[in-house]
Amino acid sequence: MKRVALLGMPNTGKSTLFNRLTGAGARVGNWPGMTVDLLSARILLGDSMVEMVDLPGIYNLHGFSDDEWVVRRFLETQPLNLLVVVLSATQLDRQLALPLQLRALNVPMLVLLNMADEARNLGIRVDTDRLEDVFGCPVRMLSAKLGHGLPEVRQALGVQLRKYPKLTQADDLVLVDDQRIEQELDELIDQTLSAPIQLPATVTDRLDRFLLHPLWGLPLFFLIMFLLFQAVYGLGTPLQDGMEWLLEHVKTALLEPAVANWPAPLQSLVLEGLFDGVGTVLTFLPIIAVFFLAMAVVEDSGYLARAAFLTDALMSRMGLDGRAFVMQLMGLGCNVPAIMGTRIMRSPGLRGLTMLIIPFSLCSARLQVILFIVAAVFSSSHGPLVVFSLYLLSFLMAFLMAFLLRRKFTHHEPLLLEMPPFRLPTGRFLGHESWRAMKQFLQGAGGFIVLGVLLVWFLTHYPFTAQPAGPDTLAGHLARFLEPVFSPLGIDALLSIALLFGFVAKEIVIGALAVIYGVTGDELSGALAARIDWVQAYSFLIFTLIYTPCVSTVAAIKQESKSWGMALTSIVLPLVLAWLASFVFYQAARALGA
Repeated sequence: MKRVALLGMPNTGKSTLFNRLTGAGARVGNWPGMTVDLLSARILLGDSMVEMVDLPGIYNLHGFSDDEWVVRRFLETQPLNLLVVVLSATQLDRQLALPLQLRALNVPMLVLLNMADEARNLGIRVDTDRLEDVFGCPVRMLSAKLGHGLPEVRQALGVQLRKYPKLTQADDLVLVDDQRIEQELDELIDQTLSAPIQLPATVTDRLDRFLLHPLWGLPLFFLIMFLLFQAVYGLGTPLQDGMEWLLEHVKTALLEPAVANWPAPLQSLVLEGLFDGVGTVLTFLPIIAVFFLAMAVVEDSGYLARAAFLTDALMSRMGLDGRAFVMQLMGLGCNVPAIMGTRIMRSPGLRGLTMLIIPFSLCSARLQVILFIVAAVFSSSHGPLVVFSLYLLSFLMAFLMAFLLRRKFTHHEPLLLEMPPFRLPTGRFLGHESWRAMKQFLQGAGGFIVLGVLLVWFLTHYPFTAQPAGPDTLAGHLARFLEPVFSPLGIDALLSIALLFGFVAKEIVIGALAVIYGVTGDELSGALAARIDWVQAYSFLIFTLIYTPCVSTVAAIKQESKSWGMALTSIVLPLVLAWLASFVFYQAARALGA
């Protein structure tokens, strides 16, 4: 099979192009001789099946970050048919150095100048014929975001693969010195690039004067995030209700008649265990899709990089920088890729401390637990405020964690941040991100959820002669054992059982509650509202937000840090902080008469 590697600098639209070319068929794979996984996909180009590999974004091959090491190691160990280099047509004065370095490897190349539409709007013209002479390979202009130029790119890919049908191993990475590259780069820019002496003021410039204001820039960011949660709550709740209605109809019209003649324990396992547990989790798919659609707007618009800039001064007081804040925002989707994203940090101290604060992010798994409890106990007017307060609390606890450990994880790495222009995300991109989030949620959590609800059902129903979830079941005995730990937090016995399964995966918590109470949907919401008041509910939410991350996150920390001590710290310290925070809130609220 032919192999193509996609390489480029950060913020050049490389991932957008990869998604355009490969669709939804991408997978994460392990490569021989590599210590990390890379994204790859198989696509049909002409009459050939091609494996396309998406390499991490790098600025040059001389650097010492983990991403640059990964790229160098890949080029040293993996033979290729073609190396596709993606550059931003709006920043060629800084980006042409990378293909000049890669040219020395003697691997067949194709150079793509992305964001051609933005370059044209800025009055930038590029002599692609001259660039082709210099690089010895085709150079094509395109806009991956809008899809312009993609047929020409596919055609160029096919031509190059037919021209170089055999795999080629890169020459030894003896890199040309920087001084020679700089000299050649200056000459190349003079020969190929034409741009206005002063670029016209853009919408980005005008927005940045307002959004990056030293006084109101940061408060405005948190206001925008609050409005985002309002939108997620307002749009997602009706969709969630629709999914709930559909699942209930399937249960009553199809599933219950199908198992009517089965033995009672088996009926209970299927209806109250599997269907109610897994079904309750599935009702959150619409709201997860809406949440990730909103976050995709924030990320693809370019506002995420500005959040890093706005928070850099604050984060530096905790021994971090603005990139750590961005990694936390990435953790809103899933902690695992955010932890892997810390590879952009060269300092071990900065990277280690960032990995330990990421699990405090309000990830999608925690989000579904929080949204369910909030919808069950709090009014529709108070719900967004409660969710937003927990969002702020997640950052507060991350800052506290960083402050406590800042002297252990020291660093002196400066923040180098590139501000991409503001862009309007396309509907195709937003739809892709929402679908990808739901797909990853189901693929990553599906097995955990099924196993978790089955185990919860067994604990709450065995022995089968006892009352389900009663004091004589295994769950009842376990709840009495845990009561001294959770009682001071206002968390009752049955809720504590659900929290235990959250150690494996937070997605199990809602499914576990459905099995424990033996009801689902609105009935489960009503059962919770009748059993706990708002103080107990908020204490439970605080504990859920802060306590030990899921097994996958702990495994990612161990893998990335190569340290069992780091993994153990990520388990114990959040657990202690969760208990203390819930204890302080609950006892203070009760003392004030709440």
